[in-house]
Amino acid sequence: METLSIGQVAKRAGVGVETVRFYERQGLLEEPPRRVSGYRQYLGQVVARIRFIQRAQQLGFSLKEITEMLLPRVDAQTPCDEVKQHTEAKLTEVERKLVELRRMRHALLQVASQCRGPGPTSRCPILEAFNQQEMLEQAADHEE
Repeated sequence: METLSIGQVAKRAGVGVETVRFYERQGLLEEPPRRVSGYRQYLGQVVARIRFIQRAQQLGFSLKEITEMLLPRVDAQTPCDEVKQHTEAKLTEVERKLVELRRMRHALLQVASQCRGPGPTSRCPILEAFNQQEMLEQAADHEE
């Protein structure tokens, strides 16, 4: 099987060398054997693992969650249900965040609509609203 340097791995995976080292320190990648010269010697399959980690991060999974999802891949006896549970938990979290983001958006629209344009910041309704937590909460609660 082909062996790669850390630079080759990083380039093929589309990440920086420091990212590869970071993933090793986090336990997401096994530390590879070293050549006599001390350089790391990676197997080509590590590139696919890094891409898996990157895609999972793009979907919002934390490195801890990714580690938990990678463990079943090592143990072929682990049921697929475990991975599904992780995915469903992440989906629930994303949906909760979406609700909160909608509330934030509504509050910001309410506050922004109060601005009439030019004028001194001492009478800026947006800055005043940020000083009045209750107003922001009311605007956000209006969304619900």
